[in-house]
Amino acid sequence: MEYINTDLCVRLLAAVILGFLLGLERELTNKYAGLRTHILVCLGACVFTILSIYGFPTFADGDNVIITQATGVRDTARIAAQIVTGIGFIGAGTVLRNGPMVFGLTTAATLWIAASIGMACGCGMYDVAVVATVISVAVLTIIRVFERQFIPNNVKNVKRYKLSVYCNSTDVKMVYDYITSKVDVVSDFVSKKLIENSTKSRITTSFEICNKKLIDEIYESLSSIEGADSISLQELND
Repeated sequence: MEYINTDLCVRLLAAVILGFLLGLERELTNKYAGLRTHILVCLGACVFTILSIYGFPTFADGDNVIITQATGVRDTARIAAQIVTGIGFIGAGTVLRNGPMVFGLTTAATLWIAASIGMACGCGMYDVAVVATVISVAVLTIIRVFERQFIPNNVKNVKRYKLSVYCNSTDVKMVYDYITSKVDVVSDFVSKKLIENSTKSRITTSFEICNKKLIDEIYESLSSIEGADSISLQELND
């Protein structure tokens, strides 16, 4: 019975933990790529790196006898190098474009750094992996606060939100008038009556706001509508 390589197991566990810490910030900010995605990307990069280093030895054995030279001069980076380009396919899936606005670039970047942290764990470079994780989480949290507090007029501080409201059909115009009175630019305002109940309608729209307090005010005001059954506000920005 072959023994379990404790060192390799520790590397995998480290990748899971660091991927969790990186994905936690994305999960708490309600992004599409959250905990599970970052954990799996980090773990996958770690596994591929380990395979690249240990999975393909220079010589192949047969019946405990070296029978042939398998690869000649071994390049331990040939598989791990593909992670750098391969992660781009996953990252591209998180980037969305709506007119002139582009969303998901920060999440794509966190997936990219998650892969690099997983590779560092796979190489056993725990110090690099831990420091990179700490710096990445600091950038995602502290820099966001810095931008909002010290660069208030920065166009990146403008957040795009998607609003969904289920309410009485008679309240649709009131909701529209209220939203347009609070927000300068309202796009894609759509109202559809429910098939199962024509007295109820579903309103969907999106708008841009840079004032967090205004979002809270809008949510509270719409919640006070007597016929409002459900209200959902989702941030679409990075």
